[in-house]
Amino acid sequence: MTHTETVAATEGITLKRDFNLFSSFAFGFAFISPIVALYGIFGVALSIAGPSFWWGFLIVFGGQLLVALVFAMLVSRWPIEGSIYQWSARLGGKAFGWFAGWAYMWTLLIAMATVAIAAAGFIANVIGIENPTGVDKAWIALVVLVLGTAVNLAGRMVLKVFMIGSIVAEIVGSLGLGTWLLFFHQHNSISVLFDGSAGLAPGTDYLSLSGPFLLAMVFIGFSFVGFESAGAIAEEVNEPRKNLPKAILFALIFIAVVVMYTSLALILAVPDLDAVRSGSVADPVNFTLTSQLGSQIAKPVEILFVIGFLASFLALQTSASRMIWSFARDGALPASKMLSRLSRKQRQPVGPLLITMVVGGALFLLSDVAENVYTLMLNFTSGGFFLSFLFPLVGFVVVNLRGRWRAGPFTLGKATLPLAVVALIWATFEFLNIAWPRPVYEESFLDWSIWIAVAVLSIVGTVIYLSVHKRIPVVTGLEYRMPEELLPPENLSEKEPQFS
Repeated sequence: MTHTETVAATEGITLKRDFNLFSSFAFGFAFISPIVALYGIFGVALSIAGPSFWWGFLIVFGGQLLVALVFAMLVSRWPIEGSIYQWSARLGGKAFGWFAGWAYMWTLLIAMATVAIAAAGFIANVIGIENPTGVDKAWIALVVLVLGTAVNLAGRMVLKVFMIGSIVAEIVGSLGLGTWLLFFHQHNSISVLFDGSAGLAPGTDYLSLSGPFLLAMVFIGFSFVGFESAGAIAEEVNEPRKNLPKAILFALIFIAVVVMYTSLALILAVPDLDAVRSGSVADPVNFTLTSQLGSQIAKPVEILFVIGFLASFLALQTSASRMIWSFARDGALPASKMLSRLSRKQRQPVGPLLITMVVGGALFLLSDVAENVYTLMLNFTSGGFFLSFLFPLVGFVVVNLRGRWRAGPFTLGKATLPLAVVALIWATFEFLNIAWPRPVYEESFLDWSIWIAVAVLSIVGTVIYLSVHKRIPVVTGLEYRMPEELLPPENLSEKEPQFS
C-alpha cells in the first residue's frame, strides 16, 4: 500500500484529536479513580488482612509500574486506537491480537456495568432511597448508562470537562480528608501496620498462599489498573508518541500516591480496628469518617463518591467503545461496517457506544434476575485486566528475546528486556493470585468464577473469530489503516516484529 493509498483508506474513519497531555492523563486517572479504588477495596482488605494489608499497595504498585513502563514503550511505538488489541496483533499476529482484544473488551464492558451498579447504591442514598433493592439499583444504573452515553455522544469537550472536574473533586476530597484525619484525628499508632497477625486465628500463616495478605492483594490489584486506558484513545490525542507514555505513567503514579496516602490516614483514624477485623463494621470508611468528623460529613462524602464512580464509568464506557470501534475498523467483528462508522460532526463511534449501552443494560438485567451474576462480574473485573495485560507482555518479551524489537521515542534502552521479563512474571503471579479458587464463597462455583468466565469467553470468542478471521488484514506495517499523522518514520514496507 502506497502512502497515498494509506491516506485514502483512512479517509472517513479518522477520529478527532481533541485530547492533550493533561486531558489524556485525566482520562486514565478517572478510569479507576482513587475514590473507586479506595472504597472498592479498603473495607474488605482491612477486614481480611488487618492494617498490614497497606504494604500490599507498595508491592502491587511496584509490579504495575513495570507493566506501565512496557505499555509506555508500546504506545510510543504504536499509538493506535485499541491499545492492547493493536499492540498484541503487531507483536504476535492477528489471532493473538484478536483474543487479547476480546478479553480486554469484555473486561471493560463488565467493569463498566459493575461500576454503574456500585454508583447506583450511592446515588440512591443521596436522593433519599434508604436500603435500595436490586431492582432500584438496576434502574438507577440504567439511567446512569443512558446519561453517560449521551455525554459521550455530546463530544470530547463535554467528556474532558467532566473528567477534569472529577479530578479536582477527588483530589480535594481524598487528599483533603486524608490530611485532616492524619493530623487531627489519628487514633492508632503507626505500629499497627507491622502487626499482621493481630486478630487472626491461632496457627494462621499470614503470608502463606492461602493466607490473608495474598488474598488482600487480590483486591489491591483492582486499585492499580486503568493507567493503560490512555492508550485506548491514542488516535484522539495530540502528539501521541510524546504525550501518551507520560499520561500512562503519570496516571498510575498519581493514583498510587493518592490511594496509599488516604488509605494510611484512614487506617490510623479507624476508631475500633477490632470491630472492623471481626466484621461487625460493614463499611469502615463511612464508620471512620462519621465517627471522627460527625454524621454531617456523610452526605458530602457520598456525593464525592458519586462523582468518582460516574467519572470512572464514563472512562470505562469510552474505552470499551473505542475497543469495539478498533475491532470493527479491522473487520474483526460481525456488523463491522456499521460499527466502524463515525458521526459526521463529532467523529464519534456511535454504533460502539450504543453497543456498550445494550450490553450494559443486559448485564444489569442479569444481575437483578440472578443473585450471583453481580458477584461473577465483580470477580472477573480485576482478573480480566491482568489476563489482558499478559498478551502484550508475552508478545513484547518474545519479540525482544528474538532481537526484533524496534523502539519508539520512549525507550528504556538496555534495561528494556530485564524489566519486561519481571513485569511478565509479576502480571502472571497476580493473575493466578486473583484467579486462584480459594474457598471463599458458600457456592463453590463462585470460587472458580474467573476460570468459568475465561472458558465461556474463549468458546464464544473462538466461534466469532472463525467467522471473521479471513477478512482481518495481516499487519505488515503501521501504514495499515492508520491516519496520515501516525505513519512511522521507518520504511513502511518493513514488516513489524511478530513471534507467530
